[in-house]
Amino acid sequence: MNGNRRRQRQPGTMLLTNHWYYFTGAIDADTCQKLIDLGGDTFQDGRVDRQNEISKAERITGKKGDPGLDVGSRSSDITWINEQWVYDLIFPYMETANEKAGWEFDIKSSEPPQLTRYEKGGFYYWHRDGYGDQLSIYKRPGNKFLDGHVRKLSMTVLLNENFEGGDLQFSGLSQKKVKVETPELGGMGSIIVFPSFMEHRVAPITKGVRYSLVAWFLGPPFK
Repeated sequence: MNGNRRRQRQPGTMLLTNHWYYFTGAIDADTCQKLIDLGGDTFQDGRVDRQNEISKAERITGKKGDPGLDVGSRSSDITWINEQWVYDLIFPYMETANEKAGWEFDIKSSEPPQLTRYEKGGFYYWHRDGYGDQLSIYKRPGNKFLDGHVRKLSMTVLLNENFEGGDLQFSGLSQKKVKVETPELGGMGSIIVFPSFMEHRVAPITKGVRYSLVAWFLGPPFK
């Protein structure tokens, strides 16, 4: 099962027909647990200190830091996954969503997926994963997968369902008013793909623990 959204203008972004594309129950329970188990005891505090504001100089020369938020905007534990079978698992869903949603973004690679654990009270405040312009490119000459590229598509795979709260939500404009929308993704194993410049958040967890796999797909800046 999949779904999409109707045309709606997002603040500060291009006009899109579909703001996300999702697959309900795409990943089976055993594989979801296998992905969770990859984290083992390697989780670390996800409240990394990354710049949120863009300085005047960076509006000319480009951002120096990685995409992300300051320490007060996120409460979760993370670890990084770099196993080939995980890439093989998620790439076809990204490619299908990219085609079916009508984006047809030029995707060349991805960053290592991030396994994220939100415990009770955990959250990720409103943010964008990337901006997609010439000033947002990765400058990593030693990494052919990142260098010269920007985040274009983001993916979240929900790995469990025995928790409360933790909705993935999007912010948009409707009749000149901010409107928060919550896609009805379904439970464990569901996947959502969306343009990285879409503003979104993970609402606070009120009960249990939420596990998800997050990935960012890269390509040349938009023209």
